[in-house]
Amino acid sequence: MFRTALRNVFAYKARLLMTAFAVLLGVTFITGSLVYGDSLSRAATDRVAGGYERIAVSVFTERSPATGGPPATLDAATVSALAKVPGVAAATGRAGGFAAVADHDGRLIARGQSSPRGANFAPGAGGTDPAYRFTQGSGPARDGAIALDETTAARGGFRVGDSVRVGTDTGAATYTLSGIFRTQGTTRAGAGTLTLLTDATAQRLFGRPGEYADIELTAAPGTDVQQLLGRVEAALPPGAGAATGAQLARIQTNLATSDSDTMSQILLGFAAVSLFVAAFLISNTFTMLVARRTRELALMRAVGASRGQVRRMLLTETLLVGAVASAAGLALGTGVAALLQRAFATADAPAAPLVLTPATVLTSLLVGTALPMAAGWLPIRRAMAIPPVAALSAAEPAAPARARSPRSGLGAVLLLCGAAAVVYGALTTGKDARTVIGAGAALTLTGAIVLVPLLSRPFVALLRPPLTRLQPVYGDLAARNTVRDPRRTGATAAALAIALTLASGLSVLGASAARYLDRATTHDLTADYLVQPAEGGMRMTPATAEPLKKVPGLAFSPLNQSTGYRLGGAPSVLTGVDPATIGRLLRYDVLEGSLDRLAEGQIAVADHKARKAGWHVGQRLPLQRQDGPSGAVTTATTVTIGAVYRADEQSNLLPSVTAPDSLVARHDPAPHTDGILLAMDGGPGRAALGKVTHALGDNPALAVLDEEALRARDSGGIGDQLNVFYALLSMALTIAALGIANTLAMSVLERRGEIGTLRALGVDRTGVTRMIRLEALILGALGAVVGTVLGVFLGWALGRTLQESVAGYTLVLPWGRLALGVLIALTGALLASLWPAHRAARTDIPTSMTAP
Repeated sequence: MFRTALRNVFAYKARLLMTAFAVLLGVTFITGSLVYGDSLSRAATDRVAGGYERIAVSVFTERSPATGGPPATLDAATVSALAKVPGVAAATGRAGGFAAVADHDGRLIARGQSSPRGANFAPGAGGTDPAYRFTQGSGPARDGAIALDETTAARGGFRVGDSVRVGTDTGAATYTLSGIFRTQGTTRAGAGTLTLLTDATAQRLFGRPGEYADIELTAAPGTDVQQLLGRVEAALPPGAGAATGAQLARIQTNLATSDSDTMSQILLGFAAVSLFVAAFLISNTFTMLVARRTRELALMRAVGASRGQVRRMLLTETLLVGAVASAAGLALGTGVAALLQRAFATADAPAAPLVLTPATVLTSLLVGTALPMAAGWLPIRRAMAIPPVAALSAAEPAAPARARSPRSGLGAVLLLCGAAAVVYGALTTGKDARTVIGAGAALTLTGAIVLVPLLSRPFVALLRPPLTRLQPVYGDLAARNTVRDPRRTGATAAALAIALTLASGLSVLGASAARYLDRATTHDLTADYLVQPAEGGMRMTPATAEPLKKVPGLAFSPLNQSTGYRLGGAPSVLTGVDPATIGRLLRYDVLEGSLDRLAEGQIAVADHKARKAGWHVGQRLPLQRQDGPSGAVTTATTVTIGAVYRADEQSNLLPSVTAPDSLVARHDPAPHTDGILLAMDGGPGRAALGKVTHALGDNPALAVLDEEALRARDSGGIGDQLNVFYALLSMALTIAALGIANTLAMSVLERRGEIGTLRALGVDRTGVTRMIRLEALILGALGAVVGTVLGVFLGWALGRTLQESVAGYTLVLPWGRLALGVLIALTGALLASLWPAHRAARTDIPTSMTAP
């Protein structure tokens, strides 16, 4: 039977080609995801571990766990004392903090999501710092010099000796570049931009003069690290802690590999979708192939082969196809992982050796061989149930989809139960709501897949009138051919529906989230610019805005946030603003009172806060500010509500309590400035932007953002993520298109006699081509409509669960993206029909008329 199965694979290789290709794509996706993720994790681990190998013990500050006292002070005396601990070869103090670097045009040099950092250069006796390896120049030897990491220097176009503008929490200054180094193999490997400064400069900018953030200890040869850790801990002052380099390496490794693990899981999730879609193609292929070979299989049964032997022969065929395709997919997936590594390699994270583990090989081969066997089991089992005599007497007709069949009843129950679960999860609150929606979505999708064959007839009936008007003869023939075998039509359309369900659901969620973020960031903004710290950047204070007073024609107001208040007994955060300009800079929709009352020392309150507390305009409220740790009241007064305005609870700009900056200054001498709103008399423009930037000291740590830049920063990432997800879903869409091509190709083989008859009756090759293409468009439309409806439904349900934690989130239907998804599905179906239509048009009339 094995030899017979092998012979059959070669005999039907053309018909099994699509199945093999679908398995190959799925296994390629899985292998590439696993190899790429493992390689990234290994590379990140090696980078981090390499930086901590030289560190035996690291000392840092912390609150005393016994007394809760303040952190210790780590200074030069502490470094000297630790250097004398037995087993310590050297002790080096480290200081660090935020440091942003500007390019030659004054723009911030950013590297991914990592925060720009600065650190001290601590040379030893030989004048070098073992933490950094220089490729050009040397470390900074004077206070006006700095060194940059290799990637930052390349992006900024800097060379040794150039002037570099660096911004920190204390302001911006220009330095001379003394050297360029690599971060690979250091504790900063893979971080953002890294700037090295002298010991004194780093302490002054990032902490206090003479103090360090942590101290690195290297061990003398032959020293046991755990014993050294015990001796170091015994010598530490209260408020200091210690850990071995190996412990820190494990912590940093977990942090460094979290992103790659998340990416691997996302890729594997989309790979699973692609394989699920491929299962429909495989099942459809074997259904048609076994039906085509009904007489052959019956003859084998008639001459003595048992039912089990024939079943094993067919399953062996699926095994052979899956094994060959899996081996090819394993090799191709490894190559894809190598290409991805090279495409995303950087100077600090170069392409590392590929990691192909036995688990990856076993998983890829197992999935690739098991999938065809599982997908082919049902059609093989159905074929084995046909008695040999019946199979020899006539071909098995296609089973129609009946509304009262057990299959249709099961599908209806699954669909209704799943939809009810989704609606219930959407309308309830709690942490389990999304779990309920997920389970309901699985049931809904399964029920829809089961019912697609039943839906095909009414759907085609709706399309038949426009098709017959467009193509009177070929449209009618295409509609009739599509519903000839509803189960085959349903299985083919279901594969496309799965991909469109995910794409449509993601589009709805993405568009709704983008609308919410847009309203939260720019809807309330009427200013020309908003000044905020760069990502992970400096802490702004009211003094940051002082230089702006010198800019003529500029109206501005800092947003000075002050915490720790109880207003009328309710915990509150006050935001201090300039009463004279704030009405021009933010969109206040005043419901009661007047915003002008801010100039009289009164406050304005958002409607949602006033509604919850039962406040109204004119009401006087006690205002107290408490000390954080002790809870003691430090200041107290009475304020009057002068206005109530409409505000979204999730607005990033409109505060819940707006107060005059003079009021905040009386209670908090050092509030945090969340942003600075600016408006120029002549409006925004390059000249206005230049004046503001120059007034702020050309500080790269400060970002001056207009409305477009704000929108791109806060909501642009959603579009990028959606594009990545769409690209990943394109694999599933490709497999679904292959399914359409496969179904049409095998349908053409089954209908050779019919097509030959049409040709003999006068239908030309163009007519046959149009008929096949219209059949493909009907299949594509069915899958696209079902998938889009399900996707919108599930996107609405998941969006409802966000409304509990994200006030202001509303459903947005992205009609353009949804229409584009349908258009892509129809285009894919049309392209999939090119080869089957070409084969049908080339059907030889005499040969087809005599074909069985």
